Amino acid sequence: MITETIMKEEYFKWHSPILGKEMEMLTFGEKGYPVIVFPTSMGSYTQNKDFKLIESAAWFIDNGLIKVYTPASIDNESWYAKNIHPAHRAMNHVLYDKFVLEEIVNRACSETGYDKVAVAGCSFGAYHATNFAFRHPERVGYLFNMGGAFDIKQQVDGYYDDNIYFNNPPDYLPGLEHPALHQMGIVFGTGDRDMCMEANIRMSEILNNKGIANWLDIRKDAVHDWPVWREMFPHYLSLIKFN
Repeated sequence: MITETIMKEEYFKWHSPILGKEMEMLTFGEKGYPVIVFPTSMGSYTQNKDFKLIESAAWFIDNGLIKVYTPASIDNESWYAKNIHPAHRAMNHVLYDKFVLEEIVNRACSETGYDKVAVAGCSFGAYHATNFAFRHPERVGYLFNMGGAFDIKQQVDGYYDDNIYFNNPPDYLPGLEHPALHQMGIVFGTGDRDMCMEANIRMSEILNNKGIANWLDIRKDAVHDWPVWREMFPHYLSLIKFN
């Protein structure tokens, strides 16, 4: 059965004072729990729409249960910027983290009336979601990973400093203590044919060792690709307690 979607879509472009550059974003819906969805590595702010991940969530958007925000990343200026020193890559990502907090999360909460957001992403977008959630657990109610990769050390050519440590979840998470972590709904979605499966198992085990509830969802015969993620996303959204 084909259902007609009626979700409202808006485009925003503004000068970010934190990043010192023009940034772009789409939003979908008018009200509901705010959900920030990050693109995969160096993906556009339109990527999650282009690959129909947003369409998979249309029922939640059309019924006013969620409002989705898809900001651009600056991966080509941070972790994937092989033309600059790894220390500068990390510093640029720190600015991006501040940008997400102050220019996206604050806006989303103001527009929807919630004090927390859900963050989500596929592949490297799941890195962004996970790192942001664990750096700012007091602002994140739900974390939905789909095919995530979480260890940033492969992007820094053997260099290591505090900015890399504090933005590399497998490193800092074992020692992280914050009461909000125990209130967060956390999902690691992967497949038994996903190249990132072991990374998801590792992250789930870290949380289990800390007594932090999470769902490791390993899907049979599932690979690292958009059709799998389009099935996962609405399932995970259904876990949100909307009241």
